[in-house]
This record gives sequence, structure tokens and C-alpha cells, in this order.
Amino acid sequence: MRIVITGASGNLGTALLRRLAPDGHELVGLSRRPPEDPGDVQWQAVDLTDDSATVVLRQVFEGADAVVHLAWAFQPSHDLDYLESVGVGGTEKVLRAAAVAGVPHVLHLSSIGAYSAKRGDEPVDESWPTDGVPSSPYSRHKAATERLLDEFEHGGDGPTVTRLRPGIVGQRTAGSALLRYAVPALVPAKAIGLVPLVLLDRALAVPVVHADDVADAIARCLERRAGGAFNVCAPTPVTTTLIARALSARAVHVPAAAVRATVAASWHARIQQLDPGWIDLAYAVPLMDCSRAERELDWQPRSDGPEVLRELIDGLKDAAAGRTPVLRPRTVVNRLQDLLHRGPVGERRET
Repeated sequence: MRIVITGASGNLGTALLRRLAPDGHELVGLSRRPPEDPGDVQWQAVDLTDDSATVVLRQVFEGADAVVHLAWAFQPSHDLDYLESVGVGGTEKVLRAAAVAGVPHVLHLSSIGAYSAKRGDEPVDESWPTDGVPSSPYSRHKAATERLLDEFEHGGDGPTVTRLRPGIVGQRTAGSALLRYAVPALVPAKAIGLVPLVLLDRALAVPVVHADDVADAIARCLERRAGGAFNVCAPTPVTTTLIARALSARAVHVPAAAVRATVAASWHARIQQLDPGWIDLAYAVPLMDCSRAERELDWQPRSDGPEVLRELIDGLKDAAAGRTPVLRPRTVVNRLQDLLHRGPVGERRET
């Protein structure tokens, strides 16, 4: 198959390329900053916020058997218009181009973040409302792309559309990228292993999944041209207790409202770049029932939640990196250089 992947140089994109490459597919990777070493992938530079992206996408999508849309932006967290133009506007461009090119299968990476807030502790299936958590920009934008997919599917005579809704996706090589997104520039990676206390609400329970497991689910959807929505996550969610254990630290219960207030104050002060909506989302996301993926895709995650968490924390401690610009190494020195020459990370484009 000829498979075109947007956001192919990112956390999940690199895992998907690893999964698909041995199967002999013709792989085309789209990224704002393609890697210097293309490997066996045909790379095409495209900025989904640029008007020229529409023409580029239509050209690249011609003759494709499937388009996998992974591209998303997480920074600059203070520029919500830009984040929306990548996430929502970029998805709209991809869907329009796929329709014009006659692509038979479009797979969109949705998210657990698209779901409305939980009402209890029972896992929800794919019928749970996808209206998002209003106070989280990421969640609002993921919910908005679900509405775009609804419109795209209207009429029922278009391509097969798949919506994959994973938990929080992690892998070791995302360590440096996560440090840039969530840790102040002056904090060295090794400091992650020196945290004595984990100050979080004990009610935290967030579904996670390894990037390789999500990539496997995508591959199975492509092979079977399976349409509709699929939840994918590890059986055990990440909790405050598990985080403390992975860090060899002590868990101290701090109400979610207090955690949010601290994050909000430090975000508004430009001390760190994680917007407070992520705290709201962390405590609102439901647990997920993955029965449909298990039944229709024969999918089972190889890594459970605690394993994903340990690998992610090890990646943070070591500032683990990949070979693409998105997953490039992070050090305090290069963070300071970026700060001096390009401004705070919360105000510059890091996609």
C-alpha cells in the first residue's frame, strides 16, 4: 500500500514508521521539518498552517491507498490561535485534500482528550460523547476535529474513516520532547530522578498506552480497512501512587484545585509552559473500554500502564531523543540558547 502519514516525525509517527516499514509499504512522511536522514521514507515538507499546504496535500495524496493524520501542535501554549490552526485547521485541510484526491481510507488520530468528562469510574466505550473538556484547549480542539469528521462522513458514500482514540501516548525516545514541553528550561533532565515528593490529588487515574501499541493498532486498521472509532490504551491507568513509585518518591495528596492553581500561576508567569487545561483534563478523562479493538482488530497492548510510565520517566531522566527534529536532544544549554535567540518556548513554534 501507498500510505501517507502527516506528523510522521513525531512521537507516534516515528513508532508507526517502525511498525510499517518491514511490511514493504510505500511510505510518505509529511512534516514541517523532515529529518536529514530520510531512510526508506519519502519525505515532504508541509506546514499545515500555510495556504500552500492545500496544494501540497492534494499532490501527495494522489494515488494513496490510505492517509494517516497524526499531525498536531502542543506549543506555543500561549498562542491558542496557532494551536487551533494546526490541529483543527490542519485536519480540515487534510480531509478536503483526501476527498479531492479520492483517498479510499482516512485514519485520524483522535484522543482520549476528545471525550466529555467522566461521570464515574466505569470504563467507557466509543459511544461516550466527544464534546471534550471545555477548559482544556487541547481537548476542545480534539473535540472540534471529531465534528469535522462527522461532516466528512455525512452522506456515507465517501472513504472509510477511522478514528483512533488512544490514552496518553508514551515511549522512551519522547523524553527530550516532553522535557521541552513540560519542564522549565533551567531544570536539567537528571533532576527528574531527584524529586522527593509527588504533590497530586490521589484521585488521578489517566489511561496511557505505548507508542508501539498504538502503531500496531493503526497498522491493523489499515490492513483491514476498519472504519469507525477505536479506543486503545493499556489495562492499568497511571495514578498518583504509580507515579510516586516510579520516581522512588512519596505521594502527598494535594487537591486538584490547588494543583491547577499552581500550574496556572506558573504558566501565566511564563515560568513553565504546561497550560492549566492539562490538569483539568487529567482529572476529567474517563477510563476506556478497548473491547472493540480487541474484538475487531485482534489488538492487545504489549505494555501495561506502569511499564509505559517507567519507560517514559527513564526517557525523561536521560533526555532520550530520536533522529527527527521533533524528538531532538534537549539540554539546559540548548534550551538557554533557544530562550536567548527565539524567546520563551510558550511563545514560539515547536511542532
